[in-house]
Amino acid sequence: MNKVWEIGRLTKEPEIRYISKKNGKGEEESTVTASYTLAVARGYRHEDGQQDADFFRCVAFGKNAEFAEKYLYKGTKIAISGHLHSGSYTNKDGVKVYTVNIIVEQHEFAESKRDQTPGGNAGEIDMDTEFLDISKMSEEELPFR
Repeated sequence: MNKVWEIGRLTKEPEIRYISKKNGKGEEESTVTASYTLAVARGYRHEDGQQDADFFRCVAFGKNAEFAEKYLYKGTKIAISGHLHSGSYTNKDGVKVYTVNIIVEQHEFAESKRDQTPGGNAGEIDMDTEFLDISKMSEEELPFR
């Protein structure tokens, strides 16, 4: 089974791309993609109190990408689920480069809106913050409809 769950903060604004291609009927179709790096705290701290993090490249498509474009920004704490996708390409110097991305199947806010700080510090990762409880929010407060 190839399944990944991570909680972390975006290190910068999502990179949005619109990809156009022709479908089987010869019609032009457009797909939106969003890619971002998620900083995920490791489960331990050093003796000096510093916490290490791992950095994962995440890619979202379609509605997930539109959500990322509209609501995610540097420092946003989110929870994602998805799967790993490995690939490779040859760079301009002729060197084969191997990649591993998380293909995002779902992402959700991992802190309340009042706790979010636009442009916040992705280096300060607090794993004790609870998930946003949308069951108590009115429809107007929801970031999606």
